[in-house]
Amino acid sequence: MKGRLLKLSLLVLMNFVLYMASTAESTTAKGSNQNSINFIKSSCRATRYPDVCVQTLVGYATVINQNEQKLAMTALTVSISRTQSSASFMKKFSKVKRIKPREYSAVQDCKVNMDSSMDRLNKSVKEIGLLGKAKGEDLVWHISNVQTWVSAALTDQNTCVDNFSSPHMDRNLKAAIGAKVVGVSQVTSNALALVNNFASKHR
Repeated sequence: MKGRLLKLSLLVLMNFVLYMASTAESTTAKGSNQNSINFIKSSCRATRYPDVCVQTLVGYATVINQNEQKLAMTALTVSISRTQSSASFMKKFSKVKRIKPREYSAVQDCKVNMDSSMDRLNKSVKEIGLLGKAKGEDLVWHISNVQTWVSAALTDQNTCVDNFSSPHMDRNLKAAIGAKVVGVSQVTSNALALVNNFASKHR
C-alpha cells in the first residue's frame, strides 16, 4: 500500500514539474514575443509613418525577433506584397468599361510603375539576404544596393500617384487608386527608413 502511495506521489510530482516547466516555457515565449513587439515599436519611431509601420510589422514579431536585418527584410517583403496587390488592382481597373483614354493611359502607366517597383524590391530582398556573409567594403556595397533599389521603388510608386494628380481625372478613379497607391508608398517609405537605420549601424 505504501509502495503504491509512493508511486502515486512521485507521478503527481512529475506531472506537476512538467506542468511548471511548460508554463515557464510559455511565459518565456510570451515575454520574448513582447520584447520583439517593443523592438518593432521602438524601431518604427524612425519611420515617416510609425503607426502604419507597427500595424504592418507587429504580426511578424516572432520572425523578426529583435533582429534589425530581419526587420528590414520583413518590411521589404510586406512592401512587395502590397505592391503586387496594387499592380493586380491596376490591371483589373484598366479593363473597366467606359474609362476615358487619358485615365486608361494613367492606369497603364501606373501598372508599369508598380511592376518596376516590385522588381526593384525583389532585388533588394535578395541583396539584403546576402548581408550575413558580407564584411567590410563588401557589406557596405550590398547595403548601398539595397538602399538604391528601395529608393527607386519608392520613386516609381510616387510617380504612379502623380499620374492621377490632374484635376481632369475622374474623382472616383483618383480616390480608389490614390488610396491604394498611397498606402503602398507609405509602407515602402517605412521600409526604406528601416533599411537606412540598419545601414547607419554597419558603416
